[in-house]
Amino acid sequence: MKKLLLSGIVLVLAACAGPKGGGSGSEVSKGEAFDMRAPLRVPDIATLKDTKPRKLVGKYVKSDWSKLPGWAQDDAKDLWLGLYNNCRGLMRPVSGSLSLPARAAPRDWVSVCSKVAAMGLDVDAQTAKQYIQSQLQPWAVFTSNNTSKGMVTGYYEPVVRGSRSAGGVYQWPMYSVPSDLITVDLGRVYPELAGKRVRGKLVGTRLVPYDTRGDFSNRTSSEKSKVIVYLDDPVEAFFLQVQGSGRVMLPDGSALRLAYADHNGRPYSSIGKWLADRGELPIAKASMQNIKAWAQQNPNRVPEMLNSNQALVFFREEPIVDAVVGPKGAYGIPLIAKRAIAIDPTVVPLGSPVYLSTTMPASSEPLRRMVFAQDTGAAIKGIARADFYWGSGPEAGQLAGRMKQDGFMWVLWPKDAGQPSAR
Repeated sequence: MKKLLLSGIVLVLAACAGPKGGGSGSEVSKGEAFDMRAPLRVPDIATLKDTKPRKLVGKYVKSDWSKLPGWAQDDAKDLWLGLYNNCRGLMRPVSGSLSLPARAAPRDWVSVCSKVAAMGLDVDAQTAKQYIQSQLQPWAVFTSNNTSKGMVTGYYEPVVRGSRSAGGVYQWPMYSVPSDLITVDLGRVYPELAGKRVRGKLVGTRLVPYDTRGDFSNRTSSEKSKVIVYLDDPVEAFFLQVQGSGRVMLPDGSALRLAYADHNGRPYSSIGKWLADRGELPIAKASMQNIKAWAQQNPNRVPEMLNSNQALVFFREEPIVDAVVGPKGAYGIPLIAKRAIAIDPTVVPLGSPVYLSTTMPASSEPLRRMVFAQDTGAAIKGIARADFYWGSGPEAGQLAGRMKQDGFMWVLWPKDAGQPSAR
């Protein structure tokens, strides 16, 4: 019976992971307010329940700070703010749910984060680096066959123009989560499917795949979900969905954040590849700028292009309360530009500080800095695989779009806690 049920689910829906910017779920409400500068509270270790360890597929080899290339040159900008707030996530109790990504073991971090809390937020760069080096042990990340090189890509938060109401150029709706979308965590029923989720809707008593992008757009207004905001460009709207979040500038000069809330469970397809396959654009020139130009020249074919990608992302609205911080990642902590990465949580548990050694986009110039593993992504899989968060706006987008570099990782773990572990 179990085998038949599993087979039926797999045929009906594909297990899927959301895009970056909070797509993988967390044990914190994504919509709750988050004050990056509030006092850090560290619970008594006795109150932190220890759950069963989660297996990590990476191999960790004890290293030394002297072997971390460029550590002395890390300028430490926003580093202490990143560590301070990463401790907020580390000090949350874990539920032990196998449907959530693996997290750094909280009990390993109580001593380190207690000292961070006592030092407060007003810590200079030199003191921050000295404290980190005195408390944390680098562990190089390897595969089982002793390969340590991985791939580093980049992502960012788009800044777009929008309006609360449709009209004029504001015609492209960004939707909240529809009431008929159902998400099933398979790991809650079958532990061997930990982390696997399926999405669909009920038709009578049957669970069927949720609407494709095209199907959803053809629904009547009453059948759709609430529109949060209308954007002024279809391609910008598409790429905001790919990134998983974005800042929207409204006509009155105010701004809001569209934060990832859920998606329809359909597979992602590249509209650049769709254009290339039809001879509309060479694949090498399928940049956002060229796709936007094609859309302006072919307005009647824009829905056809967009609907070639069946995936559709749904959002929630969040206020922008601190210009320094970005959207919340899968760890439930707001991301700081150039201090956060998306990782594969089966290799590096969420919440782990990481030292990353790579190069600047399309360049051999070194990019070496301490970052925090606070996000995940559907395409971020494997040893030393990372997606580097560049921040918000066009410049960040250009850097992210060009980034596909070799990289190496060291997970930084409390010295008295042994090698990295996950819960």
